[in-house]
Amino acid sequence: MLIVMVSETIVATALPAIAASLGKIELIAWVVASYMICLAITAPVYGRLGDAFGRRFLMVISLSITLVGSVLCAVSVSMEMLIVARAIQGIGGGGLVSLALALLGQSVHPRDRVRFHGYISVIGFGASALGPVIGGFLTANFGWQSVFLFNLPLGFAAIALVYRLPPRTTPFEPFRFDYPGLILFAAFVWALVILVQEFRQPVDLRILLSAGLAAIVVISLTLLVGREKRASNPLFPPSLLRNPSIWRCDAMAACHGAYFVSILTFIPLYLRAVHGKSVGEIGLMLLPITVGIGIGSLITGSVVSRTGKSAIFPSLGLVGIFLTIVFLGLWADVMPAIFLSAYLGLIALFMGTVMGVVQATVQAESGSQLLGTATAAISLSRSLGGAVGTALAGAVLFGIMAVNGVEISTELQAVLQGGGAIGGFGSGAESTIRDEIAFAFHGVFFLIAFYSAISCYFAWTLPRRTL
Repeated sequence: MLIVMVSETIVATALPAIAASLGKIELIAWVVASYMICLAITAPVYGRLGDAFGRRFLMVISLSITLVGSVLCAVSVSMEMLIVARAIQGIGGGGLVSLALALLGQSVHPRDRVRFHGYISVIGFGASALGPVIGGFLTANFGWQSVFLFNLPLGFAAIALVYRLPPRTTPFEPFRFDYPGLILFAAFVWALVILVQEFRQPVDLRILLSAGLAAIVVISLTLLVGREKRASNPLFPPSLLRNPSIWRCDAMAACHGAYFVSILTFIPLYLRAVHGKSVGEIGLMLLPITVGIGIGSLITGSVVSRTGKSAIFPSLGLVGIFLTIVFLGLWADVMPAIFLSAYLGLIALFMGTVMGVVQATVQAESGSQLLGTATAAISLSRSLGGAVGTALAGAVLFGIMAVNGVEISTELQAVLQGGGAIGGFGSGAESTIRDEIAFAFHGVFFLIAFYSAISCYFAWTLPRRTL
């Protein structure tokens, strides 16, 4: 879990430097999205295979793939190569998440799982708190490539520790993997996210590509649903998807991924382009986000463990997320830097009330035989939500810029390289460009608030309210 969380957060502060170095700023969201997509696709594969064959060997495979992807990221010489390398990282990361959380679920009483997820959030707090700061330090002193090499020693240590776990003692059961289901699911995910990316393109011949992608999304999803109803060992057991508490939690996880990953992706770009902050300053300003999530998760886990009441915490927390992000969209440009940083921490405090309850609720509803599959579905939903949500936010950002006449490949690139705050840097023309960029980011903030509003609905209608 530490490796996965570092891989998500340490890259955030390096994104402006990556964009300035490799160019093609319009593809920057894919550095995050490709990782999340592949993590989403592979998480249920690892979960299903873990339920059937045990988890130790699969964890070593997952770690090895993650390390190979990290090295390839560090040696990337183009934005396209980096995106592919991040996809390989995601293929490994899917197993790290689903296998680790499934082991937790099988070892801990349902009411205590939220508390243990709070401990994982502390690990996430350490990784996330250090991630942006270390990412900024490494990027400023050793180049953005160094942020991808940081988790190599962690990976080798994790492999050594995994081999200390006891091997599987129960006999293997007959199992036939659902390869057609995996192929259909992968086609659905990739076509959906690429379709969202196409939203920001001009309406010309690309409309044919968008129509083709939409057809792939609909056809692959339709075939996947039919396949899973007939398969003897389905990748997504219909019994789980019919459970109202489980599918609502999956939807909440998807929305959580959408607003959390979008914030981590676009806040650094906003701070650089609009407020003119350096890479090191951005890392420090992101620190309250990770601190807030850790504190919120610990408090939620402790209270749920004592009282058994669970769903009320994300229900209230998501109301707080919605209101604070709307306020951010209205007033972020005029907030002093210190106040803005602290305000991000307040938003994160509300975010910490969500995922522990979601995980514990799904594991309590799924039963022991499908524990790994149900846990992986949460990771899948969060990753898919992060990928689609980030891609859609990028489409909104660059679409508004294009409508307002901002040249993404030249003017935005110059702003990222130059720095300086709105109204206080360079010529009047450059200040005007920064105003247009700031206006585009307002659209992103309101979209993120919309993600939280959808999640709030599912939280208040969640049937299972206690653990």
